[in-house]
Amino acid sequence: MLLAINVGNTNIRFGVYEGKKLIAHWKLATNRGWTSDEFGMYFVNFFNYEKLNISDVEAVIISSVVPPIMFSFEHAIQRYIKKDPIIIGPGIRTGINIKYENPRELGADRIVNAVAAYELYGGPAIVVDFGTATTFNAISSKGEFLGGAICPGILISAEALYQRTAKLPRIDLAKHEVVIGRNTAVSMQSGIFHGYVGQVNHLVHKIKQEMNEENVKVIATGGLAKFIAPETRSIDEVNGRLVLEGLRIIYEKNRNEA
Repeated sequence: MLLAINVGNTNIRFGVYEGKKLIAHWKLATNRGWTSDEFGMYFVNFFNYEKLNISDVEAVIISSVVPPIMFSFEHAIQRYIKKDPIIIGPGIRTGINIKYENPRELGADRIVNAVAAYELYGGPAIVVDFGTATTFNAISSKGEFLGGAICPGILISAEALYQRTAKLPRIDLAKHEVVIGRNTAVSMQSGIFHGYVGQVNHLVHKIKQEMNEENVKVIATGGLAKFIAPETRSIDEVNGRLVLEGLRIIYEKNRNEA
């Protein structure tokens, strides 16, 4: 079995694979204060709950955008799973040519999503990842990671509106057919949701123009993809497990060195 892990700013996503088949997956809130034993007990408990034998894990692969958590996290894997994890970073074969000016600045999750998109859908493609931040990642027909755009996630936008104004309340996200709200909460929900949909459509349109390629496939992923994507006119496919698939694909490309 392969254990694939994506450490994000808000959540950690786990997937257990037998070959190409995802047999179990789950999410954990990213807690930077946890010790290696707390992470380790979580691993053990989840594998027990799923009736999986943790000793059957042959390899672990991780992408992370949260460096402070990694010491405890890696130590937990080494102690409780008895494996040295493969970490996405320099020296890992991905199968794509990264055109970023400084590849070390590039978030590992963006690389992994690009690998999965190109492998599963081909190129050219744009991956829109609705996470803590929303990232737009362009992949050429030749399998080149061209770069992209980064903007605040919709939850960050909603929270900033509450924190930076004196009279506006904290609200839950909601979809409304109307844009003209007749009370403050609906007006805020309408502005945040429809404004975000417009932002996605505009950025995808501009990226497509700059890519100057035909038949660009747009794939959405991340926790809020299913919330936003259906209202856009620019997203072709939603794949909530894209990052886990990318980790599996990268592991296959590097398994002889594992």
